[in-house]
This record gives sequence, structure tokens and C-alpha cells, in this order.
Amino acid sequence: MDWGTELWDQYDIIEKHTQSGLELVEKYVKFVKERTEIEQNYAKQLRNLSKKYNPKRSGKDEPECRLSSYQSFVDILNEMNDYAGQRELIAENMMMNICIDLTKYLQELKQERKTYLLDAKKAQQNLESTYKQLDSSKKRFEREWREAERAAQYAEKTDQDINATKADVEKAKQQAHMRAHVAEECKNDYAAQLQKYNKEKNQFYFSDMPLIFNKLQDLDERRVRKVAQGYILFSDTEKHVMPIIGKCLEGITKAGTNVDEKNDSLIVIEQNKSGFERPGDVEFEDYSQGINRASSDSSLGTPKGPMDLLGKNRNKNFWLFSKKSKLSTSTLPPFSTPPVPSPANGPNSPKFGRDPLSYCLKEINKTVKPRISSFRTLRRSKFTPDRIMPTVTEDFAHLPPEQRRKRFATETRGHLQRAAKGSRSE
Repeated sequence: MDWGTELWDQYDIIEKHTQSGLELVEKYVKFVKERTEIEQNYAKQLRNLSKKYNPKRSGKDEPECRLSSYQSFVDILNEMNDYAGQRELIAENMMMNICIDLTKYLQELKQERKTYLLDAKKAQQNLESTYKQLDSSKKRFEREWREAERAAQYAEKTDQDINATKADVEKAKQQAHMRAHVAEECKNDYAAQLQKYNKEKNQFYFSDMPLIFNKLQDLDERRVRKVAQGYILFSDTEKHVMPIIGKCLEGITKAGTNVDEKNDSLIVIEQNKSGFERPGDVEFEDYSQGINRASSDSSLGTPKGPMDLLGKNRNKNFWLFSKKSKLSTSTLPPFSTPPVPSPANGPNSPKFGRDPLSYCLKEINKTVKPRISSFRTLRRSKFTPDRIMPTVTEDFAHLPPEQRRKRFATETRGHLQRAAKGSRSE
């Protein structure tokens, strides 16, 4: 079944149908372009959202960054950023594989259709020109035949007229004969034009136009097949990135499962433990015995009661060492235990004594000690006291005891590692 046979007389319908098909391709290309714009805007908004909630570089050193819930949230933001990249890839592939390809193909189809329609119009114009020639020859034959009949009637009438001379009769007969000859020539010309027209007409309806209609049918079928491929690509483009999108979603799920609330609680304890003792019982102060009130403050900086922790003073720092009591590092030998002053006004704290700094330094000496393999190693490394016992440049007096001990330990390890590295290089 082809258009040339079945639709041989439906030129206008075929022209309108093919034009409508090309308009459908244009409409689909426009639809895909708008879809790509939506994808690009969506990806841009996702990236901006991820960037908005992602911690700045200066905030990555905050204590909360060590918490698993915080790290999982950062992982989710990174996965969303990757997800946005896949949406951008969808938009890019749709633009390249559908919009640009179909637009180029559409221009080729338009030019091809235009050529076929021009061929059809040219064939129709040739047939109309032949028909005009046929009509002209037919009218001439009709006119000349009537003139020949009138000439023959006049010659016959002249021949029967008794008053007509012999010359008049001969002249009339010659005129009738000439008119009959001209009419015969017009008749032959009309017959030839009729034969030519019928031949061209058959060529037009049985060969030329069916061939053009079949070409237009092939063009339309190729157009339908191409736009169908575009429909499939619309789905396949997104299916192609679905595995990666699935991995992004799996990463978000994994981030949720990686949250460890118990470990977060331990990190909070590790970061914020002060090392203070809970306040003990309030001792009886017998002023009748002449005891100085100042000597009864046995716990330096420790909270005296619940008001120190939860009341109006909860925003104040009740740490052992205030900045006012900060000792100069130049007067304090590194990691040496200073002499404990004798209690002048009362008993010492049961744990810290009158000099809490000495207690902390002792605790550090218990946990961090330089390891010396042998005296031979010391001679080889040109041992100097400051390599093993580096000078502490800061006493961290603004920190609570537990946090201060950890900072001392960290600083000491760093100095020891640098010293060991320096000795190896020498």
C-alpha cells in the first residue's frame, strides 16, 4: 500500500500531512529543550543548596565536626552535589542527542520535501501547458471547420445560381477547397495535440505523481521513525545515569547508617570533660578557734554547689586556672615538679594540693615520657636536653585540668616527633 496508488488524487492532503509531521518534530524539539532547562535549573539549585549548608573551611575544625551525625550530613551534601552533576549530564545528553540531532535532521527533511513539492508543481505545470495547447488546437480546428463548411455552402450556392459567371463559381470552389484543406490540417494538429496530452497525462497520473507521492511517503515514514527514536532516547538518557544516581542515594542511606549515637556521646565527653571533682561536703568552720576563712577553700576553682553549674553564674568559667593565676613559662622548668608550698592557712586539697599545676605536670609525666633506647643512641644523635624535654611555649592555663593535660600531651608528642626527625636527619 503506497500513497502513489491509493492517494493519487490527494495532493493537498499529502502536502498538509507532511507539513503537520514536520511541525510535530519541531514541537518535540522545543519540549525537550524546555525539559533540559528544567534539569539545568534543578541541578543548579541543588548545587547551591549543597554549597549553602556545606561547612566553610574555617568551620571544619569545630568540635562538632568529629560527630558522626555531622560527618554523615556532610556526606549527604556531597552526594547531593554528585546527584546534581548527574542531572546536568541528563540535560547535556538530551540537548546533544535529541535537540541538536533532530533539528539538523528536520532541516534536511524540509529541504527534501520542498524539492519533491517543486517537482510535483513542475509536472503539473507541464501538463497544464500541454492542455492549453490542446485546447487551442481544438478551438482552431473547430473554427476552421466551420469556415470550411460555410465556404462549401457558398460554392454550392454559387454553382446553382444562374446569374453567376463561370469565374465566380470556380473562385467559390477554390475557396471552399482551401478552407477544407486548412480545416483538415487543424484537425490533424488537434489530433496530435490530443495524443500528446493524453500521453503526458498518463505519465503524470501513473508515473510522475505516484513517484513523488511515494517519495513523500518514504520521507514521512523516516520522519516518524526518527522522532520515535527521539522518544526512546528521552527515556534512555535518564536510564543511563540511573545506576550512578542509585549509588548517590545508596551513599545517603549509608551516611544515615553510619551515625553512631554512642560514639558521638563519647566524643562529647572527650571534648568537654573538665576533670574537676564533684564538690564535697562543706566543712565546719569554727571561728572560735581562730581559723582563717580563706583557708577553708580547699578546692581551688571547683564548683561549690549547684548554683555554680546551673544558676546565674552558669556562663562563667569555673576552671582551676584563671588567667590571673597563669604562671610564666620562663620561671617554670618544663615538666619539672615545683616545690609544694607549705600550707600556711589550712589543709591542701585532697587531690590537687595547693599547686594544681604541679599535679597536672605530674599526671603528664605519668602518661607521656620520652623513650631513650640507649646511651649509644644519645651520643649518635648528639643528645641535648631540649630535644627530649622541649620547652613548653604555653601552659594552657585557660583550659580545665583534663583538657589541659590532653593539650600538654599533644604538644609534647609533637615536640618529641620533631626532635626524633631532626636527629635522624643529622
